[in-house]
Amino acid sequence: MTKKYDVYAIGNALVDMEYEVQDSFFKTQKIDKGLMTLVDEARQNDLLNALGTAPLKQQCGGSAANTVIAVAQFGARSFYSCKVAKDPIGNFYFQDLQDNGVDSNLQHQNRENGVTGKCLVLITPDAERTMNTFLGITATIGKAEVDAAAIKASKYMYMEGYLVASPTGKEAAIFARKVAEAAGVKTALTFSDVNMVKFFKEGMAEMIGNGVDLLFCNESEAMAYANTQDLDEALEVMKLIAKTFVVTRSEKGAIAFDGTEYVHIEAFPVKAIDTNGAGDMYAGAFMYAITQGRSFAEAGKLASLAASKVVSQFGPRLKVADVQEIKKQVLR
Repeated sequence: MTKKYDVYAIGNALVDMEYEVQDSFFKTQKIDKGLMTLVDEARQNDLLNALGTAPLKQQCGGSAANTVIAVAQFGARSFYSCKVAKDPIGNFYFQDLQDNGVDSNLQHQNRENGVTGKCLVLITPDAERTMNTFLGITATIGKAEVDAAAIKASKYMYMEGYLVASPTGKEAAIFARKVAEAAGVKTALTFSDVNMVKFFKEGMAEMIGNGVDLLFCNESEAMAYANTQDLDEALEVMKLIAKTFVVTRSEKGAIAFDGTEYVHIEAFPVKAIDTNGAGDMYAGAFMYAITQGRSFAEAGKLASLAASKVVSQFGPRLKVADVQEIKKQVLR
């Protein structure tokens, strides 16, 4: 049976605002470098005032949003369930999804009054990205935002780990997983951030349930979940919670498990400028490939090249021409 969508995803809706900063900015503003920190609106406004300039880039984001946009850019069909407010930045978010060919619940759902979430992405010369996020109305994403019909019409239902930090978001993710399982739709999860694993491990286990079909994480997240410093041990634990998975290792490439054997995926050497969205792009390119019948080796190579291109520029998205070139290079 032909499915309308290749990937359905649920996650936070945040307008990403990117800035270049020096390490000294973190000291003066008391910011933990390299992490995603949730802040309130007042704190975020203080940081915006301290930055004092317009962002380098502004576009709709959120981990899973970046992934489904990548899926669409590569040529597959995607749907995004999220929550934005009835405000100008919410209008911008909806239009940006539309412009990138992603269907969403926003097309037929009345938006509430409130403030759409924003993520300040602070990029240092070493290409590290540090995020200060005010969730706004996306903190109240819940079961009402889940589109069961769209899930049933999809090959994969993909959840972002950041939802675990919101009680209603976690509930929505679990509900979406159960809808998918009942309909025979494959389930996928990204851990999203090592702090989500460290501080919300029980909630993450609830989102996983009896196991997902596909898991994305990096090695620090895998080891944090497995409570070990040994990667081999962590990989064995990943097998207990996911039928297949991909563990990314930065310049060391990635280790994928296709359900039968490990596939070692090489990294493409690159000078990193901005690591924002690299994992999201990796997941999007990988899921595009496997939903089109490609092997884990092919999917991994495509994802690795796509992620290397993303980190060599500012912003979590690629230009259409870059996407076409990557596909031509890898998928013959």
